[in-house]
Order: sequence, then C-alpha cells, then structure tokens
Amino acid sequence: MALLTKDEVFSVMTDLEAASERVEGAERDEVLARIVITEEEIEKRFPGQLLAPYREWKRRNR
Repeated sequence: MALLTKDEVFSVMTDLEAASERVEGAERDEVLARIVITEEEIEKRFPGQLLAPYREWKRRNR
C-alpha cells in the first residue's frame, strides 16, 4: 500500500467499508481483515491522528 497515494488509500477504505455491509461469513472476515490493514496504513502515514485524516477526507468527498 505504500505505493498508493493518500487519496487512493482513503478510497480503498471507503470501498472496504461499503463491502463490509454487503457481505457475510468468510467474505466479511476477509473484508474486515483488509480494513484493519488499511487502518494501520493510514495510522502509519498520519501518526497520532488515528483515522481523523480519513474521516475529514470522507466528509469533504461525499
């Protein structure tokens, strides 16, 4: 994920959140695992800000 831009990472997170609401069972577990990985990437890029940059981006891009 290091090669993705900030906007691309945030877009992936948005897609994963939507997918997590549509799938069940093992598929949902896979999506949730990918969400955790994406959250970790966001937190690595924005230390100490948790997911605030993502939430702000999401608010601006609705």
